[in-house]
Amino acid sequence: MVQPPEAQHPDPSGRRHIRTAGQARDVTRGFLSSVGPSDNAEAEAVVLAVSELVTNAERHAGGVTGFRLDAAPGSVTVTVSDASTTPPRFRRTDAFEPGGFGWPLVQELATKVSVTIHPHGKSVRAVLPLAH
Repeated sequence: MVQPPEAQHPDPSGRRHIRTAGQARDVTRGFLSSVGPSDNAEAEAVVLAVSELVTNAERHAGGVTGFRLDAAPGSVTVTVSDASTTPPRFRRTDAFEPGGFGWPLVQELATKVSVTIHPHGKSVRAVLPLAH
């Protein structure tokens, strides 16, 4: 996978230090503009998935501990790590209660989603389509 220079970070793991969904959206838009022209709807779907993954880490897992974007031909892979070993789950949504839509939305937007549990928490990886 290719990572444009401006998306790289001195951290040898290649992860970004992202704390909020707003930061993640800004970094993602910059990353997408650096990997070349793409379909605007697909790019916004990537930004939306990033926002949902980071928001879920903030709300349910104590915050983001790692963030990475990787480009490959026809896709972008987003990896968001947090300190919780509890995997994401579908919540029953109530029309009168906020929340519960992020994880199903990520599942819908991505072509592949995986969750890896590790000693310090978990990493959620989503592969999203992006035509170049």
